[in-house]
Amino acid sequence: MGRIVQQKGKKGSLKWIQYILNDHPNILDSSISKFLPDSHNQPIEWLSPLADDDYAEYKDQTFLDLLEIKLTKKELKNFWPSQGPQWDALGRIKSEAYFLVEAKAHVSEIISSSQAKAKSSISLINKSLSETRNYLNLKPGIDLTKGFYQYSNRLAHLYLLRVINNIPAYMVFIYFVNDHTHIPTSREEFNGALQLMHSLLGNHKHKLSKYVLDVFIDVEKLK
Repeated sequence: MGRIVQQKGKKGSLKWIQYILNDHPNILDSSISKFLPDSHNQPIEWLSPLADDDYAEYKDQTFLDLLEIKLTKKELKNFWPSQGPQWDALGRIKSEAYFLVEAKAHVSEIISSSQAKAKSSISLINKSLSETRNYLNLKPGIDLTKGFYQYSNRLAHLYLLRVINNIPAYMVFIYFVNDHTHIPTSREEFNGALQLMHSLLGNHKHKLSKYVLDVFIDVEKLK
């Protein structure tokens, strides 16, 4: 249930995340490696989305199983309801680092709100986001389920893995610049949107900042 088969992408972030991981993973590895300690200086094993796995993306317990991560302090089901984040890519340097990836190709993809309907799901999401907010010391008045919900729930999952369960995880946000297949967006436009988001959330610098990696890849250079 947590494995979602994808068509081969023809435009936007779906196209580029599939392309770079299957054809030029070294480009992504080098972009990420500059943020990592020397002990992690080795190739990343990318597990999704792979061409020979139907470009499948993973979510819920299935993404943890794929990465071979066991949560011993708090399980995912006790932190987040089912139908949680569907990861654009997943990779690892086994036992040393785990990479959860969210890819964007234009500014409007940064904006989202929670679509949860069940009261139990809403309650669990609010509880976990509040716990994450308190740990990161984010602005108390911002509703994390609206506006920048996707960013907030990704931070929450990083908190679950790295803080609660002591898993060496990284949250990687990939911004594909100058995407000529859909809505070309410059790095300056991305930077402006991200600056606004961080200002509203109050999370320019927080306890997990060094584990949240912003990677910009110019698709004009991938041609």
